[in-house]
Amino acid sequence: MGSVLISSSLARALLTSVALVASVLLAGCDTDQVSLATNAKANQPVSPKLLAAMTEKDMDLQSPILVRLFKQEAELEVWKQTRSGQFALLKTYPICRWSGDLGPKVREGDRQAPEGFYSINPSQMNPQSAYYLSFNTGYPNAFDRALGRSGSQLMVHGDCSSRGCYAMTDEQIAEIYSLGRESFFGGQKAFQFQAYPFRMTPVNMAKHRNNPNMAFWKMIKEGNDHFEVTRQEPKVDFCEKKYVFDASKTPGATRDPVFDASAKCPAYVIPEDVANAVREKQEKDEAEYARLVSRGTPVARMNTGIDGGMNKVFAAKIPEGSTGLSEGAEGSTLQMLAMSKAPGTIPGSVNPPRPNLEPVAASPQSEPVVAVPSQASNTRVAAAAPADKSQDNSQGGGFFSGLARKMGMGSADTTATASPPPATTASATPPTAASRLKAAVTRFVPGHGTAKDASKDAPKETAKEAAKPVAAAKPADPKPDTRVAASRPPLKPSVSDSAAAAGSKDAQLAGAAPVMSSNSFDSRFGAVK
Repeated sequence: MGSVLISSSLARALLTSVALVASVLLAGCDTDQVSLATNAKANQPVSPKLLAAMTEKDMDLQSPILVRLFKQEAELEVWKQTRSGQFALLKTYPICRWSGDLGPKVREGDRQAPEGFYSINPSQMNPQSAYYLSFNTGYPNAFDRALGRSGSQLMVHGDCSSRGCYAMTDEQIAEIYSLGRESFFGGQKAFQFQAYPFRMTPVNMAKHRNNPNMAFWKMIKEGNDHFEVTRQEPKVDFCEKKYVFDASKTPGATRDPVFDASAKCPAYVIPEDVANAVREKQEKDEAEYARLVSRGTPVARMNTGIDGGMNKVFAAKIPEGSTGLSEGAEGSTLQMLAMSKAPGTIPGSVNPPRPNLEPVAASPQSEPVVAVPSQASNTRVAAAAPADKSQDNSQGGGFFSGLARKMGMGSADTTATASPPPATTASATPPTAASRLKAAVTRFVPGHGTAKDASKDAPKETAKEAAKPVAAAKPADPKPDTRVAASRPPLKPSVSDSAAAAGSKDAQLAGAAPVMSSNSFDSRFGAVK
């Protein structure tokens, strides 16, 4: 039975397309329907798999659609109206690439992808797109224009490349385009496009509570709540430079209210059943939000110079791929996803996003540890985590200093600076057993090597010898580089162990001097274990 329905729906779609092409040839008119399907790309039929999903969910091929999009999760949803009249989720598409930061687009050239509610009519569908296929989001809408925001040609398109747009793969946009086309053929005048920074859940609102865009996000969350409780496309209006959802005329009024985004709001009411359902949802969300904040839910880090995001499904297919600001753990998760099939072809020119680690403003959660010269004569290894107190107590406060002197290090000249010479860069490779044995023999057996055993004769060393830097040692000396970085006491626990242990340029906090990894003691002094 299901296969019969699929065949019937597919045949109806093909007949509709043929009839459309025939009418174009006969009439020669430039209609909205003509612009929808002028080439093979724009006229691809809906896939049998998607037709089967429609049948299962009691949807018609040409029933209205609605699109929702979430930046942080890098997901685009296509909802479709069922025969009951409510919308149901048909399919979720991972977004291949989006640019900018979380937050609305403000001006031309800011690389921001728009957020808000937009209406897509047939004239906004572009079958001749340079990015395979596309549709224009309609930015700026009346709300954006009332705030003086600028920008143009903000699209949802293929080619997985973005400069202020939402980019899918060619295969994905072909399927989304076909769903929009069929809804227009079925009589839908325009479908709604809802773009959000993230899924509007209490936990996401709590994480981003300090973001300067929160007032705007709360405003569009109300539209999200209207859709969530009614499963109907919310009616969108603008007045007093704000969004208004599901407004209707007041009792006794003879005509619908007239809205102007820059003018005072007219008298209007929201249907009581909708208003009550939205209020109940908002009260529940606010209670959960308050609970999360009281429990100390961490605040999401704010960044500058970011480069948008990419769904982890696509990041897993790209060498050194990163999800950027998109939600989704990396590491083993990306490694597992790398074995799965990508939902579409990824062009070779795609560059994964690179999240910027520079904080907008210093905070207790993001304050960097900077390696600076110490005022004391001894030096300490800069580490992300505080030093082991039991070890400090057993060895005394000068343990690292004495050990540095034994290895022939000075107290000031060997401190890491903001730009260490390449010749003195510490090696991240652990010493081999042979090198450790040779280093031990060199240090403890008289007559071997150039370094002197200073374990007992340290007080007899001259000031010149004590201050002698490691760079003066012979190049053939097998000892690993024994320079250590001094930190500003006390060590800040705000930098994670993983960030400190990375030791790479990408992991270094912008503006901070190099810091040594937390395991540098083992790698540098392994010879005396």
